[in-house]
Amino acid sequence: MLVAVTDIQVRYAETDQMGVVYHANYLVWMELGRTKIIEELGFNYAELEKDGIISPVIDIQASYKKPVRYGEMAKVKTWIEEYDGLRVTYAYEIFTEDGSIAVEGKSVHICVKKDSFRPIKFKRVYPEWHEAYEKNKKQPIEA
Repeated sequence: MLVAVTDIQVRYAETDQMGVVYHANYLVWMELGRTKIIEELGFNYAELEKDGIISPVIDIQASYKKPVRYGEMAKVKTWIEEYDGLRVTYAYEIFTEDGSIAVEGKSVHICVKKDSFRPIKFKRVYPEWHEAYEKNKKQPIEA
């Protein structure tokens, strides 16, 4: 299973009045992690869009455990939790500078044609991506 790691320097603009990262900014960091894992697999999301394919979020979840503060370095770990050829679930762990878990999250995506929003069969349209996702997704634990 491939795990992409993205380092984030927390900027002042990402914090709220309490001096901690505003909750919605963690979703932006998840997007950065998603982009990074796609790149580490050897692909480029912008190329999909040039082909008229987009990958909307159909579900997202975040559990906040501990705040991250201005000036800290955060770390986002991203992996492919599930993939079935139609849907992909990315999982995320965001860590504080001292290595404590700050946020755990998941996002579910599908690939659709931009003009019609009709789902595509990823295996048929992008066989190399399909193979890479199958190879690098989290494997079930055998009993």
